[in-house]
Amino acid sequence: MRVWIGSGLAALMLGLGVQQAAAVELNAAVGRTEKSTTTWRLGLQKDFQSRWFASDVGALTGYWDAGYTYWEGDKAADNHSLSLSPVFVYEFNGVAATPYIELGVGVAAFKNTRVENRRLSTAFQFEDRLGVGLRFQRQTIGLRAIHYSNGGLKKPNDGIDGYSLHYRVRL
Repeated sequence: MRVWIGSGLAALMLGLGVQQAAAVELNAAVGRTEKSTTTWRLGLQKDFQSRWFASDVGALTGYWDAGYTYWEGDKAADNHSLSLSPVFVYEFNGVAATPYIELGVGVAAFKNTRVENRRLSTAFQFEDRLGVGLRFQRQTIGLRAIHYSNGGLKKPNDGIDGYSLHYRVRL
């Protein structure tokens, strides 16, 4: 497990270009799947540094998200995954806090093709996410739903859904 975590974090840092530490955010999340498996996630985000469709209501922004997830199972069912996703965020204008909604579609690689009693068929999975939250200056807290599926590339395609609470801080 230590090799997976170390390799995952190294890949995340390289993939996001951590040379600009001020533009990077650290994310930690804890969640559950629909079958009650606990998930622990650690990730790095890097803002697109662009705003589109700005109005009196808010603006569209986004970030790159790279993450490592540990899927806690029984002795034979633990799993690990690495993921990379562009995430688009609509930030509503706020004074003390900025509410937002996010949507992203990315890719993930699982160590094993089984999670709980689900057969994923392939280690490669698509990662779809929908989330809501609040941003306070350098910190963010939110709720997120993530669905993993191989998109029908191979049968069976059981897929898996996870729901998490996440906290993010700008480094």
